[in-house]
This record gives sequence, C-alpha cells and structure tokens, in this order.
Amino acid sequence: MSNPMTIKAEGQELILERVFHAPRELVFKAFSQAEHLKHWWGPRGWTLTVCNVDFRPGGIWHYCMKCIDQNQGDFYGFESWGKAVYQEIVETEKIVYKDYFSDAEGNEAEGMPSPLITMTFTEFEGKTKLVSRAQYPSAEALKTVIDMGMEQGITETWDRLAEHLQAMQ
Repeated sequence: MSNPMTIKAEGQELILERVFHAPRELVFKAFSQAEHLKHWWGPRGWTLTVCNVDFRPGGIWHYCMKCIDQNQGDFYGFESWGKAVYQEIVETEKIVYKDYFSDAEGNEAEGMPSPLITMTFTEFEGKTKLVSRAQYPSAEALKTVIDMGMEQGITETWDRLAEHLQAMQ
C-alpha cells in the first residue's frame, strides 16, 4: 500500500501530497482515462455511473458518483455530479483543471466552490509523488468543502487509486 496522504489547508489553498508505489506514467494514465477513473474515483461505497472524459486542454470530464453502500444511511442512492474543465496538460507531468459541482446536463452548480486544481506527477525513488494544489476563490470557500467531509472523501478516493494502481501493474 502507498504512503499516507498529507493534507494542508493554507489560506485559500488545499494541498494534498502522496507517494504512490507505481510509475509516473501509470499514475497519470489513471487520472486521464475513463476506463481507469471508473475503478477508483470517489469515496468507498460510491461508484461512477457516468464518466465521460475528453482529456485535452479545453476538454471536459463530466461524471456522476452514486452511493451504492446501504450502510451510508441517508447518502445511499444519492448522486453527486461533477465537471472538470481541463486547462493545461503536460503528458505524465501535470494536469490543470477547474473543478465544478454540476448537474446531469453539465451546468455548474451556483454557489458551490469551484477551485483551480494543479496536479503534478514527479518521479520519486522509483515511485510517483502526486501533489494536488486546489486554489479556492476564498478561505471561506475552502472551509465549505472541508465542512462537507471532503478530507475523508479524498483520502478514501486516493486509497482506492493506490489499490487500482496495484491491480494495473
């Protein structure tokens, strides 16, 4: 299993770091292809029922996470739609995108925080160090997503990524 993730909130920026026991090309592929994202994106007990990826600058990733775990109480059956609009892609090194809550048609949810996320993939002792920097419009916007349980969700999501990377090798 991979090393634990570090999470830091500084002002209006959320910084996530984790080292994955997989080559950089593989970790990058897991973020860039629908057939991989479907296996790991979302917290435990959730699945992607929709995953449309147009992986290029200006392209959009539109997805729906659905809770399929009856033990999650009121969340069971709940759908959460999201949309990423890619701004910059450097093969195996960097992905920059604007992250939105959305609806099934891809309309951005009003009043929900929409960070600019920069992910860097760096070779690190034969593994991959992934750093995600999410720049929120304000410290209050960052606090909103933290209060929604985003830290647990992203930790479980990246745990699932580590498991998927092992299965890919």
